[in-house]
Amino acid sequence: MPAKLTGDVSAAHLTWRDLNGNGRLDPYEDPRLTAAERTADLLARLSLEEKVGLMFHTVIEAGPEGTLLEEPGLLSKSPTSTVVLDKRMNHFNIHALGRARDAARWANALQHLAARTPHGIPVTISTDPRHGFFENEGASFAAGSFSQWPEPLGLAAIDDDDIREFAEIARREYLAVGIRMALHPQVDLATEPRWGRQLHTFGSDPNRTCRALAAYIDGFQGFDLTPHSVACVTKHFPGAGPQQDGEDAHFPYGREQVYPGGAFDIHLEPFRTAIAAGTAGMMPYYGMPVGLERDGVPIEAVGFGYNRQIITGLLREELGFDGIVVTDWELVNDNVAQGQVLPAKAWGVEHLDPAERLLALLGAGCDQFGGEECVDLLIDLVRVGRVSEERIDESARRLLELKFRLGLFDDPFVDEDAAEAIVGRPDHRAAGLRAQAAAVTVLRVTDSGDLPLLPLVARSDRRVYVEGIDPAQARALGVIVDRPEDADLAVVRIAAPFEPRDDLLFESRFHQGSLDFRPGLVARLARISAVTPLVLDVALDRPAILTPLVPLASVLVATFGASDAALIAALTGAVEPRGRLPFEIPRSMHAVRQSQEDVPNDTVDPLYPVGFSRAAAGVPAHPAVVTPR
Repeated sequence: MPAKLTGDVSAAHLTWRDLNGNGRLDPYEDPRLTAAERTADLLARLSLEEKVGLMFHTVIEAGPEGTLLEEPGLLSKSPTSTVVLDKRMNHFNIHALGRARDAARWANALQHLAARTPHGIPVTISTDPRHGFFENEGASFAAGSFSQWPEPLGLAAIDDDDIREFAEIARREYLAVGIRMALHPQVDLATEPRWGRQLHTFGSDPNRTCRALAAYIDGFQGFDLTPHSVACVTKHFPGAGPQQDGEDAHFPYGREQVYPGGAFDIHLEPFRTAIAAGTAGMMPYYGMPVGLERDGVPIEAVGFGYNRQIITGLLREELGFDGIVVTDWELVNDNVAQGQVLPAKAWGVEHLDPAERLLALLGAGCDQFGGEECVDLLIDLVRVGRVSEERIDESARRLLELKFRLGLFDDPFVDEDAAEAIVGRPDHRAAGLRAQAAAVTVLRVTDSGDLPLLPLVARSDRRVYVEGIDPAQARALGVIVDRPEDADLAVVRIAAPFEPRDDLLFESRFHQGSLDFRPGLVARLARISAVTPLVLDVALDRPAILTPLVPLASVLVATFGASDAALIAALTGAVEPRGRLPFEIPRSMHAVRQSQEDVPNDTVDPLYPVGFSRAAAGVPAHPAVVTPR
């Protein structure tokens, strides 16, 4: 609890927290000292168990109505008091959060629990993205109580000022509920059109990605890390986009990253920008490079988190990064949950046991083990002399100093009333809705007789058939009818195609495989367009082969996280749709298969190039019908 320091001529009324309960102001408790000075003092006081606890960063779940969950959860492995008090852990990736007040109450309860540890080390609460639409426990969360925005692909489709506005609002909402670390931005270049994790990238263009992430980090962190910052962990070093055949490295069949075009250094550019912008952390990906050489030296074919040439040689020594390196989740132990298993992502070192994997990750230069809580295993490695305590101190120092810079030791608590007032407040939601609508990317508009070109001005006598959209929202366009044959206009929303998979844990959440639409869907849309003009929205979490849909749509738009209300705002002109494609749209799957996984935008004769929008391309008001080749 805060205490008063008296008798100090420089600060007669200094407020400080007696974190170790000894009744006196110790240097690490003194807010007048630098983060480095306070870290040095505290590090010398910590037990081995406390230092090791800093190096594990796992999933945590909140209990009902802001209580601590004292039993294993859906994905968390241990009761909260066990991981905090017994395992001395204090970095947690929060999953589901309910109302803002409950989230703040839970964060405060967690910090009060942490205050009971020997030196009162506060918790750093982290999160994957949670302001969008897509719910995937392995990668992101839908907005819920938070304001809702386009996914990062959609942010990349608009302007840097929009991205900075998002980041500043998201920062305020995170701070309000005690979240102090963003496990994002994801700055991988989406160079393989089939890859299933493009939704949270800024697309395929290196220059656009670099500009976007600079604005993003500025909005979350500011010029320097302070008590008003949310620390960013930029991922996935050194670029996770070049996945062989687009398969994702979460899964054993997607462990290889390949560079047939020799474009490895292009994928590094966003990370250079992130370092220059002051990112607090870096996260390497699961993938293992195959056939990669740098300066004539072969790079070992092991997962990037295990790769000393990549983490120490490239990131630390060549690029000069001295922030924290946290591995991606579950590189050491298998994850078993919800009746399914996901093998440890120990690609290239599957033959090692968990202790040997910890040794390899430390040897590579990682500071923290994501998704793991096997603290006893690391403690044993130190006690038997296989890991030096000096090596533990190296990582513990970085992790403690970040907590001090964020002001967590001085005040980790939040105001529950303020949380309720800030999170998802009306102006935040309105800004998110505007951004969703602005990111709508118009690909095609044709003249269809008496159908007005965009914007679609509301008409009370217009009969509208809708699919995939709330009829109550669609009433802004006209009178809703049940059959396309009875309509003056059809408005249909569909999602990009993917191949459903559900063998491994989380696999059903990742959209992978072919980009071709099923023929039945194309035939059904053709039947609709034969009887009434079709306005078609395709929600793109990765590119789709739109070629068979182009001649069917009088209006064709792409969205990257947009509510029905946002789409209608864009179609009616209430908000100008100014999005530009964050990646190219290939003409065919043959072109995709012939492209090189590591080279941006290299499919032959793309249907729409990266950066395209109808307005940006200077398309005339009545463009000729595009005939796909």
